[in-house]
Amino acid sequence: TGFLHLGGLRTALYNYIFAKKHRGTFILRVEDTDQNRVVPGAAEGIEDMLDWAGIPPDESPGRGGPAGPYVQSLRLELYGQASAALLASGAAYRCFCSPQRLELLRRDALRSQQTPRYDNRCRHLTPAEVAQKLSQGLDCVIRFRLEKGVEPFQDLVYGWNKHEVAEVEGDPVILKGDGFPTYHLANVVDDHYMGITHVLRGTEWLASTSKHLLLYKAFGWEPPQFGHLPLLLNKDGGKLSKRQGDIFLERFARDGFLPEALLDIVTNCGSGFTEKQMGRTLEELISQFEVGRITTHSALLDLEALPEFNRVHLSRHIENQGLRQKLVRELQGLVELVYGDQQVDPDVLENEYVERVLLLRKGHICLLKNLVSSDYSYLWVRPSVSRQQLQTISAEVDEIGKLVIGLMTRQAAAFTVEELNKGLKDLQKQTRDTKYSSMMQLLRLVLSGQQHGPSVAEMMVTLGAEEVCGRIHRALSS
Repeated sequence: TGFLHLGGLRTALYNYIFAKKHRGTFILRVEDTDQNRVVPGAAEGIEDMLDWAGIPPDESPGRGGPAGPYVQSLRLELYGQASAALLASGAAYRCFCSPQRLELLRRDALRSQQTPRYDNRCRHLTPAEVAQKLSQGLDCVIRFRLEKGVEPFQDLVYGWNKHEVAEVEGDPVILKGDGFPTYHLANVVDDHYMGITHVLRGTEWLASTSKHLLLYKAFGWEPPQFGHLPLLLNKDGGKLSKRQGDIFLERFARDGFLPEALLDIVTNCGSGFTEKQMGRTLEELISQFEVGRITTHSALLDLEALPEFNRVHLSRHIENQGLRQKLVRELQGLVELVYGDQQVDPDVLENEYVERVLLLRKGHICLLKNLVSSDYSYLWVRPSVSRQQLQTISAEVDEIGKLVIGLMTRQAAAFTVEELNKGLKDLQKQTRDTKYSSMMQLLRLVLSGQQHGPSVAEMMVTLGAEEVCGRIHRALSS
């Protein structure tokens, strides 16, 4: 019914980690039984985003597998047979109540400030009455008989639990009039036939688990073990907002965040791991995870910290030679996209130069696209500056140019911002009457064509000795 958001990612991630930790199989099943709410493309989008996040399912609609099909709308025959078995055993019954009657029940309950519930009216129909209504062609649904005296179950996270569902709910619909099952029936049937041993799902399903266990009992099936994950909330304790698409994975992918940063932040704000530190890899998450360590406290997510998480993981990508080559290609594409209509010199897009920019800016940037912001435009577009422009700043243009070229040639081996700053201050003392601020203004213009941006020394370190000398030569000869 929608696209993958951070809450769904966290649930999928915990299932993936649990499966890998115990050498199990991580299965993605698509629940599309509420046909009115199905969003075209959403199912494929979810699988694409799990692949992007680096937690691909072992079995899924896209990959297939021995327990398919993995889309519930393709398993209707199975749910029909399961419902028929429950009808035959007396654990379920046909309900002929009209939508209008059910709406009146709901309104009456709300008027008297009670929780709406079905009054189980059709539970008491005799076989003859059911046969008569069917012969009249009346529409019906199938409801499951909730029995009192449910057995407690041990949740992997919340411990011993029991919800006397029959006391607070009416008998639930398990098969709708259109032949589609509800969540309750479909998931019990599918978990059984797919051989599911463990289910990690959101805490909102904890109160329904007793109902599901009654269904397992009615079928005579062994239920899986359930673990319910506490809610993922904003750092102020409010619900994550889906309204502006702020928490959907497509948005983070589009904005250039690394999947590792998202996996790191959604586990860092929760529990289940031996320690909390920024920068954990998926392998580290798997090795540190213990389901018994998950607490029942809601996880508070501070999305303002995401850029910092991304900076740490981006630095790791830059350090890794294989991943760095991928970043080089991405950055080349971004440069062409952002600066394509300007005169980008082919040298500026050479792998060696782009790679050096990445290595020098490692730790300084949170997102790869930061490197194509206006602050860094000097890296990609060689400025067109005339000697005449420079002479309006200082008459000693040639002397300063020669001094800086000499410094860059000497300093090439030991190139740090601190050393360059010291070297530039020493150079200024060798000029006749050019102030340090004027010399910096002149060099900034030569290197970037701009009056603002990073420090001159920082520019020089990032551009490298050869490029700095080349830009000075070009400006002096223009």
